[in-house]
Amino acid sequence: MKEKDNLNKPCLSPTFVLSKYKSKMKLTNNKILITGGASGIGLGLTERFIKENNTVIICGRREAVLKEVAVKFPSVITKVCDLSNEADRIELYNWVAKEHSDLNVLVNNAGIQYWMNVADSGFYEKANEEIITNLVAPVHLANLFVGLKSLNTIINVTSGLAFVPLAKVPVYSATKAFMRSFTLSLRYMLKSSNIEVIEMIPPALNTDLGGKGIHDGHPAVSDFVASVFQQMKEGKTELTFETSEARAKANNETIVEYFNRMNP
Repeated sequence: MKEKDNLNKPCLSPTFVLSKYKSKMKLTNNKILITGGASGIGLGLTERFIKENNTVIICGRREAVLKEVAVKFPSVITKVCDLSNEADRIELYNWVAKEHSDLNVLVNNAGIQYWMNVADSGFYEKANEEIITNLVAPVHLANLFVGLKSLNTIINVTSGLAFVPLAKVPVYSATKAFMRSFTLSLRYMLKSSNIEVIEMIPPALNTDLGGKGIHDGHPAVSDFVASVFQQMKEGKTELTFETSEARAKANNETIVEYFNRMNP
């Protein structure tokens, strides 16, 4: 059937793929891998998941920073991994499959952000780094980890900028728009499996993303984490906070009918 013909079909009933269905994820006794779990949102999630009696593995490029987290949270398991490197991503998966074959939650959180202009020297190099880290890496990890028999949840951290870009971070905004779209498709593709897909959609938070001091004055990571955990307890699969809530709602109201017609 041609796509345009499919679009003319009546939408008989809404599907769950745009956060309509209730999550079955339990918040305790999981084994969770959080990429970029040593700082920012990743660290906030690490701390909360540990408090909820989960085993948490974090990975990142900076060994010293990982060690600092391990000192603060002795139960955390650390793994040095450069997600911009394909071989490192494969090695990470193989290590998990061998040493932590009971891992059941993957959190694609790692990301970088550059404030830049297309005319800047080095724009392409920075753009390429953002695309690989924010986009290629989580897509590759999703592809790898769905092969892990114990996996039952993928959490993708996107952004309110997925809906309305901030032109000062043009490539970062575009990578998050990609991940938003990919997450909707991923949830649909896995709907008949035992793997559910959850999306976390933070607005700007008080982190060092993009540089120290840029996001001062924005809400604390702890407030965001508290909110999304409450939403997960309620079974939601699309987790928003403050200004990202309105943006996600407006987007869903716009596309839900067409999404369902195109993906019956």
